[in-house]
Amino acid sequence: MSEARGRLIAFEGGEGAGKSTQARMLADALAARGQRVIVTREPGGTPGAEAIRALLLHPPGQGWPAESEALLFAAARADHVARLIRPALMRGEWVICDRFVDSSRAYQGGAGGLGDAAITTLHAFGSGGLRPDRVILLEGDETALAERLTARGEAADAIEGRSAIYHRAVAAAFRALADGDERGFARVNGIGTPQEVHQRIIGALGDLLA
Repeated sequence: MSEARGRLIAFEGGEGAGKSTQARMLADALAARGQRVIVTREPGGTPGAEAIRALLLHPPGQGWPAESEALLFAAARADHVARLIRPALMRGEWVICDRFVDSSRAYQGGAGGLGDAAITTLHAFGSGGLRPDRVILLEGDETALAERLTARGEAADAIEGRSAIYHRAVAAAFRALADGDERGFARVNGIGTPQEVHQRIIGALGDLLA
């Protein structure tokens, strides 16, 4: 990103892929190297975006149609980028984000049927088309990831609780996005101990850490 001195790393993947755990581990590793690091999430990261997160994950009534959902995600991201991400990057900090625009491309654009052009247009308008320096796409066997979710013992939110068919479509959309941008994405096997997965991620970021 030519306008920023910092780095933006986004963790992507389906439910149960271990994004939050690996984001925290990466932040700790970067801090140990002397980097200034912010860990954040989407939707969320700022007061306004967190308010929208509650509407998205625990929607009123019968929930949102795909178009409304995409608009809400884009609004939350616009606030997040303007108030937290860009300022941190301009201060030279690393921003580690649990999900970013490629989640909207995979969930609403792909599985939701809105198409990639609609999502990228919203992102261009709301967030200036900001792209991560690297997207870490955590992948794994569907059964193993489902077992992780069950082990959490938490009630599923409105998106986690969608059908297996929907989540397979999300996974397929992520694969297509990664295949179309091999430089921007690093596909990482998310199955194994947290430390094993962390080492794979460090390897995938080698050029940015040099």
